[in-house]
Amino acid sequence: MAAREASKCATKIVRPLLSSDKSEAKKRVLNLYKTYYRQIPLILFDRHLPVSKEECQKKLKEEFLKNKHITDVRVIDMLVIKGQMLLQEIVTKWAQDCHVMTLFKDTAEPKPNDFLSKFVNSNDSQ
Repeated sequence: MAAREASKCATKIVRPLLSSDKSEAKKRVLNLYKTYYRQIPLILFDRHLPVSKEECQKKLKEEFLKNKHITDVRVIDMLVIKGQMLLQEIVTKWAQDCHVMTLFKDTAEPKPNDFLSKFVNSNDSQ
């Protein structure tokens, strides 16, 4: 019984990574988005990638909207930190062009689960 109460207290006390509340985390996300948005023309100028500015902006928006459902402040902060690291790698050219192009890879379609769908998809590929 005492261990259960101690674990409840331990789980309630959590140090934030960067943001103290959700509004501050939202500001950090918007700041990161704006930074990426401003860097797109410079990245395309430095690297001769086969994508347009509009495609980059569309992909950026898609990536940020993919994580829109996350509400935990610590997870949001961790994603912001990862985003900042990725931007630094791209801008300083630590990430090669092939690594940048993997960000533009189309999302994989879910594989069929039932027999009939597997059978139909297997015949289409031949």
